[in-house]
Amino acid sequence: MQKTFVISIWILTFLLGNTLFAASLSQADSLPEPQLSDTVVRQSEKLQVYVFDIKEDIAPPVWRTTQKAFKAADEMKADLILIHMNTYGGMVDAADSIRTKILNSGIPVYVFIDNNAASAGALISIACDSIYMVPGASMGAATVVSQTGEVVPDKFQSYMRSMMRSTAEAKGRDPDIAQAMVDPSVFVAGVSDSGKVLTFTTSEAIRHNFCQAEAKTIEEVIARTTTEEYELIHHSLSGMDKVINFLIHPMVSGILIMLIVGGLYFELQTPGIGFPLGVAVFAALLYFAPLYLEGIATYWEIILFGFGIVLLLVEIFALPGFGVVGILGLIFIITGLSLAMVDTVSTGPFYVDVMPLLRAVFIVIIAAFLSLVLSLYASRKLLTTTTFGRLALDTVQDSAEGFTSAFSDYSMMIGKTGTAYSILRPAGKVMIDNDIFDATVTSGFVDEGEKVEVVGYQTGQLFVKRSEA
Repeated sequence: MQKTFVISIWILTFLLGNTLFAASLSQADSLPEPQLSDTVVRQSEKLQVYVFDIKEDIAPPVWRTTQKAFKAADEMKADLILIHMNTYGGMVDAADSIRTKILNSGIPVYVFIDNNAASAGALISIACDSIYMVPGASMGAATVVSQTGEVVPDKFQSYMRSMMRSTAEAKGRDPDIAQAMVDPSVFVAGVSDSGKVLTFTTSEAIRHNFCQAEAKTIEEVIARTTTEEYELIHHSLSGMDKVINFLIHPMVSGILIMLIVGGLYFELQTPGIGFPLGVAVFAALLYFAPLYLEGIATYWEIILFGFGIVLLLVEIFALPGFGVVGILGLIFIITGLSLAMVDTVSTGPFYVDVMPLLRAVFIVIIAAFLSLVLSLYASRKLLTTTTFGRLALDTVQDSAEGFTSAFSDYSMMIGKTGTAYSILRPAGKVMIDNDIFDATVTSGFVDEGEKVEVVGYQTGQLFVKRSEA
């Protein structure tokens, strides 16, 4: 129970520390950007263009960068936001959040596609007010696929088709063409009639009003939109931003989950409180802290995870076997880790989109499974390897060579009766002839003070049963 107590204290300390730390920081929440007017006091007489990059897979780090960029552009009263894009796509939920942010922006948003705007990148591009592409660029191929590259069921495709259509309609672009980028069965005469998912080249996008013009640089994009003097303000990430973006990436989150599960597993295999528990605690801090500070994880999700840990430890150390309490502990742990990875929105604390939740559960279960498999493998290797020195004794004291843990008095104790010095559940202590021995009951449990009878012994361990005398 010592471990249960320590874990409980850690959870309470962790929650309190996070709450106090979060109170001193401003979270990157989405705030509505007000419309600019002539009465706004400008910081510069030049046209201010705020530029930020999307040059990686669309994921929570990109969504976080987008939020911060839009907030900074609004605070400085920028005239234009320009996205410098080169991406092969990514997560639909993150792309949908960015798309919604762009559609609701009070500042015009342009995108400069520097080679690729595939899949989720195409959705984000279509949401922008103006699209510019370098020669040889591509935009489209927005079919939803799994992490293995396989096309997912049609209900997910239907959601993506709807988003592409509504986004194109909002910006005055052909919704059928946008839908054809998702569904190869959509027929658009002269555009998409080959039964293949639609992808535009730069010239094709210009011809069908999905690109304003060809441009080779950001400066050329601005020159095509205005003759005014302008000032480019590039969004930059601080060191802390880079650390948080790294930690909230799904792959890194999966590794941290593996460290949490693996650390707890190794801690349960060793006596006392040691290094494995420290690894699990540190990994849990790295997993929950950035998610909590960014408003993705809430305090009740962290409590859910902590409560699951407590239930699991109670099941292991206080209750026999593995039953309802242990199963509930595992369910709470998986639920807490999964929900912490999902950004809660709209109507209540328990409302989440199905797709990101399924993705989060998948990541947690796979990471936990891999961690257990690797932990089992590593534990066997560590106990037999000599690479790190002798972590375990490998000398065998063979009975054929005269080694034995038994002595003649043990054989003479069979048939004797005594009392249970402690609860036998099934192992414990017994008192026989005023001496205390380690003992294991052959079946069931024996309460402290009950009469027991010795029925056998093995390697210095007495085996007893409840005495009927």
